[in-house]
Amino acid sequence: MKIDKYIKTECGRDKYHKLKRDYNKNIISKIRLILYVIIASARDIFRRSS
Repeated sequence: MKIDKYIKTECGRDKYHKLKRDYNKNIISKIRLILYVIIASARDIFRRSS
């Protein structure tokens, strides 16, 4: 999966999948997912995969 390259923590990937499930419900869900991916990947950029 491609997202594993950017979000490296297990809890971060779980949160991503939860937000991805709700992605098509409304515009707020889309914004939350996009912001989460940006912030989580910036935070995990120097971590090793777990």
